[in-house]
Amino acid sequence: MTLTTASRPDFLASVDPTGIPLDRLRALQLERLQWTVRHAYDNVALYRRKFEEAGVHPDHILTLDDIRLLPFTTKADLRETYPFGMFAVPMADVRRIHASSGTTGRPTVVGYTAGDLDRWADLVARSLSAAGIRPGDRVHNAYGYGLFTGGLGAHAGIERLGATVIPMSGGQTARQAQLIQDFEPDAILCTPSYLLTIADALEAAGVDPRSTSLKVAVLGAEPWTNEMRREIERRLDLVAVDIYGLSEVMGPGVASESALTKDGPHVWEDHFLPETIDGDTGAPVADGELGELVFTSLTKEAFPVIRYRTRDLTRLRPGTAFPAMRRIEKITGRNDDMIILRGVNLFPTQIEEIVMGIETLTPHFVLELRREGRMDAMTVRIERHPALEREVCEAAGVVLRQRIKVLIGTSVDVRVEEPGVLPRSEGKYKRVYDLR
Repeated sequence: MTLTTASRPDFLASVDPTGIPLDRLRALQLERLQWTVRHAYDNVALYRRKFEEAGVHPDHILTLDDIRLLPFTTKADLRETYPFGMFAVPMADVRRIHASSGTTGRPTVVGYTAGDLDRWADLVARSLSAAGIRPGDRVHNAYGYGLFTGGLGAHAGIERLGATVIPMSGGQTARQAQLIQDFEPDAILCTPSYLLTIADALEAAGVDPRSTSLKVAVLGAEPWTNEMRREIERRLDLVAVDIYGLSEVMGPGVASESALTKDGPHVWEDHFLPETIDGDTGAPVADGELGELVFTSLTKEAFPVIRYRTRDLTRLRPGTAFPAMRRIEKITGRNDDMIILRGVNLFPTQIEEIVMGIETLTPHFVLELRREGRMDAMTVRIERHPALEREVCEAAGVVLRQRIKVLIGTSVDVRVEEPGVLPRSEGKYKRVYDLR
């Protein structure tokens, strides 16, 4: 049967994320988890099959810890059921469809009911408020519109907050820079790498990026380090906060950082139940230990997700700005982003962290993997600083190579390139090029 709206918990029950008591939150999570598990079991064939194979039934979920009885959901499951096999409501009740790019296989397709869209807007508005954006502010939205969840998800949240949205989308970087000067927005939403590209465009137009009206940047959709945050804040004279989300779970607004603490995104746990697991065994890891992030949705109607493996690596920490809601450390790597180079595991964000510590280098770099005989090799191609002599930047490249060897434990080649040679981000930045 299809569960009706009347049979679900009150998904719009007012929750104050700054003050909800922990016992009230846990009771709400259990009520919503039980509904979600039943909803998925009754209405999604893949979940019903996976539950039966695992010997588990919705009636077995009596406590929050019982979530560990349930099987994981992976991106492969979503691709197996392409396009609409994971939908838990009739297509007549689906009001919007989004999808991933599908660059490594079939795209993952997600759907939303009118209620889903309403809650999504609320959660993005909550996230933007935590970042310091207020009703009446002008917000330049440079996330891509279309099937990608970023643009439209952010757009709805800006409007729900009562702010004014400037729906620029991605690309047309020179025009982005011009409109920032002309429209004088208070805040900007985009990927962190693209904000640096916009800063480059402002400088190319003879404008000091620190002189704009921008006060807040809400950045996400790709891993970025605190070193990158400091560079962005220094270069544009604003506050940069992290927003986290992924299409399979909802889109932007699953978790967000407070501008007051800037200590990692708080998960909106009244709508999403987070876990961390050992990526190899699937066993749970304790809060505070590094693990792969797993999410179960608690209020999604069209596309419920049960224990979805995000592949993102992080730690769950106690809440600070929102005490009942746990934080995740900034995502600085993914299981599937890890590079194994001559037996050493490394992530692109580790290189970024080292690059940001060398003032004579720019943050514009890519990693190229190739095969040399029987061994893998990696070249860091990085642009020199346009205001410095090439000899100075070449010397900085030597320092970069030495620090990678010392701090990561593997040898790489470093090639210092001329300014503008490497591709610029207009959305998610591609750091790794595998030429093997």
